[in-house]
Amino acid sequence: MLPLAPLTRRRGSGAPKSLLTAALSALLLAAVASPPAQAQTSTDWQPGEPRLVTPWTEDVSPDNALPEYPRPQLTRKDWQNLNGVWEFAGASEGEQPPFGEQLDERILVPYPTESALSGIQRHEDYMWYRRTFEVPRNWQVGKHKDLRINFGAIDYKATVWVNGQEVANHQGGFGAFSADVTDALDGKGEQEIVVGVEDRTDATWQPVGKQRNVPDRGIFYEGASGIWQTVWMEPVARSHVETLGMEPDIDSGTLGLTVHSGGEDGRLTVEATVKDGKRRVSRTSGDADAPLEVPVPDAKLWSPDSPFLYDLDVVLKDRGRVVDRVSSYFGMREIGMVEGEDGRQRITLNGEITFLMSTLDQGYWPDGIFTAPTDEALRFDLEQHKVLGFNTVRKHIKTEPDRWYYHADKLGLLVWQDMPSMKTGGRPPADAQDQFESELQELVEQKKNWTSIIGWVPFNEGWGEWSQEATGRIADEVKEQDPTRLVNAHSGVNCCDSLGDSGKGDVIDWHAYPGPATPVPDDTRVSIDGEHGGYGLEVEDHMWFGEGHAYEMRPDSESLTEAYVENQREVLAAARNCAVSGAIYTQITDVEHEVNGFFTYDRQVEKMDFEQVRKINEQIIREADGTGGGGTDPGPGTPGLAGVNAYKFNEGEGTTAADSVGGADAELTGAEWTTGVHEGGLSFAGDGEADSGAPLVDTAGSYSVSAWAKLDEAGDGFQTVVSQDTGANSAFFLQYSGQDERWAMSFVGLRTLSPEKPEPGRWYHLTGVRDAQAGTVELFVDGEKVDEQGACGAAESTGNTVIGRAQYGGNEVDHLRGDVDDVRVFDRALSEDEIAELATAGE
Repeated sequence: MLPLAPLTRRRGSGAPKSLLTAALSALLLAAVASPPAQAQTSTDWQPGEPRLVTPWTEDVSPDNALPEYPRPQLTRKDWQNLNGVWEFAGASEGEQPPFGEQLDERILVPYPTESALSGIQRHEDYMWYRRTFEVPRNWQVGKHKDLRINFGAIDYKATVWVNGQEVANHQGGFGAFSADVTDALDGKGEQEIVVGVEDRTDATWQPVGKQRNVPDRGIFYEGASGIWQTVWMEPVARSHVETLGMEPDIDSGTLGLTVHSGGEDGRLTVEATVKDGKRRVSRTSGDADAPLEVPVPDAKLWSPDSPFLYDLDVVLKDRGRVVDRVSSYFGMREIGMVEGEDGRQRITLNGEITFLMSTLDQGYWPDGIFTAPTDEALRFDLEQHKVLGFNTVRKHIKTEPDRWYYHADKLGLLVWQDMPSMKTGGRPPADAQDQFESELQELVEQKKNWTSIIGWVPFNEGWGEWSQEATGRIADEVKEQDPTRLVNAHSGVNCCDSLGDSGKGDVIDWHAYPGPATPVPDDTRVSIDGEHGGYGLEVEDHMWFGEGHAYEMRPDSESLTEAYVENQREVLAAARNCAVSGAIYTQITDVEHEVNGFFTYDRQVEKMDFEQVRKINEQIIREADGTGGGGTDPGPGTPGLAGVNAYKFNEGEGTTAADSVGGADAELTGAEWTTGVHEGGLSFAGDGEADSGAPLVDTAGSYSVSAWAKLDEAGDGFQTVVSQDTGANSAFFLQYSGQDERWAMSFVGLRTLSPEKPEPGRWYHLTGVRDAQAGTVELFVDGEKVDEQGACGAAESTGNTVIGRAQYGGNEVDHLRGDVDDVRVFDRALSEDEIAELATAGE
């Protein structure tokens, strides 16, 4: 473990700024901040003790709890922050609201109850929040204006009362909501607000993302309950702008704008002014609640290299009288697809093929859990993406406050936005399915104006998925709701709890660790590597649990950087040869027990050589231009069906099985001679192998591997008939997949499967075929083709070919319990007729 140097903490400036972030700091700190409405109990609050502190932990105080304007795309002059110290109490189901009662504890809003920054640092299934506030007299609330109280997000079910009157009820831990509290106000002076919250996390089927009541020291983390985004109030006119709908069209040079109004009905019109700095670009008038085409002539296009944003001022009028003014902004950009020079689908940005080089960004903090301690901290992770040469972020099964997307817009980062998933394990009931879809629709509706978001991801690895048909339908409905962005129906469709490819959406997305995954585009969909990498390094005194895990651990920063660079070279090869349009590396920071970040969880230590990371990332983006390469012709290979290596297992005694063709005799361990299909055979009892002592398969080219196999049992464990070692994970597995209870020809992250579960005690003829030129993997059972998957890329391997076991994570695993006979290796892709002949030879 290498004692890496921590980042320098500069008093008053947060984490150190790169030249890039320093140049942008003036822009990003320009948002108006409002002092919080004073709570009467702020002196009673005390923070908890986080296991790890970030460079911003000490900056948090009752007077400085996220004071920035929370809604950058719809701003008004008058507002007041309600973040700060509130009263707090745990509650019981069905308990009556504590109107007029002072609660015993103090919590700092908007930090989740489980976080140290909240001061509570524990979970409650049910809870009360309470405070008082005063309405500024100059807002003229009750005369000419109404009072709105806005909540960025509360996890999970929330009911809001003002002066004992219920004013809002919202279900969903990731959506914003507002309450018109005008009629509940009680004259002048102090007003009471009480918020009741229920959050049972993964005890229910509610969407939770990675939250768990009991974190697993794996890929699931602490919960984040209660108010976790900014609470604030503002006066609004009786007729006012409710939301803006904005759709840029770079082909026509226009912004499609709909100003949705709220409040009293009237003869409402709008005036929209587009500005480039102080220069007016255009001014357009029309009816409220109707589509407008706003000219943006000679538009400056938004991109990661040039994230230009136009300002937008909107005036709402009733019979010519101004009743509301809001300010916003937008970027002119397009995301789409086109055929590259190689004839395969690629992602485009503004009409140009663009490789989306991304990290997996979970958005967790050791001091605030779901909530970044400060706005500077929120921006930091995004800034570091630019420092590291990334142009994209995958916001992984979590959402963020509006200011996170604002910073992404300003910095020039593309965003894949996941829908927070339901819990894993089982399939959700019908009411949970309906609620998931409702919250997904809310997410898309609330976030579809952000320039940075270029794609929606409804499902991840089958978590909470209930049917393949429903997944396809949901992808179609999201596309209908927002046709301007890509829809990735299912990230990691090849993995885990997935019910398989629905064929819908714009993206084929596979996961592979360390990968990269190499899915191939089809006629209507691009392909991306949705997750790969995950190389880990422990850094003493900077780990949540004091130790950690990753998909592959490295001993020091140098070898970690080397592993990353080598892995990214494979990403570039996948982009050129397999037409992969994007790749997502796991991950930007460590999270709890996962130590596979570029930064430690506390953001104190850089774990790789950032210059080398940046160099290879920029090379991928620059050279993955759609010119392609395609599969290479591997040559004819050796003719005939004898193979280049073959094991008949007819010896009947000894510890060596002869290679009857190639001379690579196999050494036997934990194996017994038995009767085979033809003459002799070999039997394994779950701990043996036959090691050829050499790499018999050129795994970067075309090859076929065949064997007769008979299982003693067909349970939920993996059993491998033939594989080839790499030192990490087998290059291929001709096997029984216990997860699927099917025969399989597998790569890590990819399986071709038989349609039926094999019967124990019955002989099957298995053939796995890798065709490098076609970019496919095929499985044949008893001479018939049963499955085929696209698999463009395959790594070279120099480890031994082994019968009776596999290798995963550097360990010998998946030992066979059963018999084998007549194992043959071919240096080419056999034809279907040849395989049928091979399966019947000698019968």
